Amino acid sequence: MKVVAILQARMSSSRLPGKVLKPILGEPMLAHQLKRIARSSKIDTIVVATSTENEDEPIASLCQQLDIACFRGSLDNVLDRFYCAATEYQADIVVRLTGDCPLADADIIDQVISMHLSQGNEYTSNVEPPTFPDGFDVEVLNMTQLRLAWQRASLPSDLEHVTPYIRNTLAVKKGNFESPTDYSHYRLTVDEPNDFELVKIIYQELGENGQYFSSEQIYKLLSQQPKLLTLNQNITRNEGYIASLNQDKHDKKACRVDVD
Repeated sequence: MKVVAILQARMSSSRLPGKVLKPILGEPMLAHQLKRIARSSKIDTIVVATSTENEDEPIASLCQQLDIACFRGSLDNVLDRFYCAATEYQADIVVRLTGDCPLADADIIDQVISMHLSQGNEYTSNVEPPTFPDGFDVEVLNMTQLRLAWQRASLPSDLEHVTPYIRNTLAVKKGNFESPTDYSHYRLTVDEPNDFELVKIIYQELGENGQYFSSEQIYKLLSQQPKLLTLNQNITRNEGYIASLNQDKHDKKACRVDVD
């Protein structure tokens, strides 16, 4: 049973272009995230899935430097990119991660994988409902369900965000891993400049000289310095997915106009 973590990343973020390679403590943000993920004991292979566009060449170069597998596919059809990467690396179980989560915790990732395997689930996450911070998201799915989504999904939101078709349309056995304490009000992902500033401060406080720090250390820091949370508290969780759902509605309206 091969577990492959696929981390999707691109340079063309609309809200913070080039964010995945922005430097923190002298290293690209993505490099920090990959080092944290590599601490996992349950993942067999880590793959960065980026696009074939020239602007994503620096991501491929970084992967080569770090000796991390890199797959390049469609920029806009992320589901296709994701599925093709999983196929190439012969995944049985796929762990979906995104390049805007530089504080990802390997222990949490491993616990979601363990729940998925022990319960015999087809889809397992820690986001339905979320009890971990935005930025600690983990989704684990079977290759069978990913293949079905790839074959059947057509809505823009399904193609861009990979798993909505599996979660909302397919009849799958699901599980949700919950935090003992609800930290879902913490925003530790990077979509906006203020998000990056917060993450950079956390690394400066806890990660000097390459020191590893845990999610518990992050929680402790934020409880001791609550003003840090005000940096990005006005940003909506899953803003990109909400925008994709609005695009779905727009496309449907356009289709109705064409028919009429």
